[in-house]
Amino acid sequence: MNILITGSNGQLGKDCERALKPAHTLTCVDIENIDITDVSQIDTAIKAIRPDVIINCAAFTNVDACETRQKAAWAVNVTGPENLAQCAKKYNSRIIHISSDYVFDGKKEPPETYVETDPTGPLSYYGRTKLEGENAVKKNTKDFIILRTAWLYGFNGHNFLKAILKKAMTNPAQPLKIVNDQYGSPTWSYRLAQQISHLIDHQAQGLYHASGESFCTWYEVADYFLEKIGVSCDIIPCTTDEYPLPAIRPGCAILENKRLKTKNLNLMQPWQTDIDEYIDQYGTQLISECHA
Repeated sequence: MNILITGSNGQLGKDCERALKPAHTLTCVDIENIDITDVSQIDTAIKAIRPDVIINCAAFTNVDACETRQKAAWAVNVTGPENLAQCAKKYNSRIIHISSDYVFDGKKEPPETYVETDPTGPLSYYGRTKLEGENAVKKNTKDFIILRTAWLYGFNGHNFLKAILKKAMTNPAQPLKIVNDQYGSPTWSYRLAQQISHLIDHQAQGLYHASGESFCTWYEVADYFLEKIGVSCDIIPCTTDEYPLPAIRPGCAILENKRLKTKNLNLMQPWQTDIDEYIDQYGTQLISECHA
């Protein structure tokens, strides 16, 4: 297939390129090539490329910055998907759009999970823009896949695991306080890219949850990751109230990949399995980056 990837320089965009390149013809673009908030740029590009599938990995993902940079967050997370969906329909392309667990209010008690049919209720401006981005896609085309994922990490770009590793190696004598009362499902961007490839191959449509299997807290995933990668650092569990941030996070946003399983399409693995493989592939490079 002929596939257009937007936001191709991010961690998911890079892994989609890696997962899809062997079997498909790819055009990979980012903000320096195409601004998805400009519908005329999108129209010109899609008209020229005529992709069978558009994978939108572009997003404003700094959750706290969304609270103060609301206009920019709305432009990227809502107007951008709207533009892509309109042009996808115009040129008979399927759009795959990436959304978030932050569309939920997080009021369930673990181990309760959220499925695709649960009511939404975002707590942060970021969550609101991700929900409105979903709605914009649904409103403008019928040929779509929306994937809600969570706690994404990969080799490229910035993420929680890389930030924790950097702090632990920069000042190993300084204990790290990490929140231990927010529950979710860490998700490896390459596994998600493989899932996207699988859904393309099976002509899937509609809304799906696609996150790492099982769940943990931020403290638990940090503890597991640092132990497995062999970096010693004292980490201290704390509450959300003890670590205030500008944006409100959902307390429990564990996603259940229900539709993937119902349709026998699920490739997602337990989060521990994926972190093990992530370290096997990139551990040496991740540590080297922290020394640079």
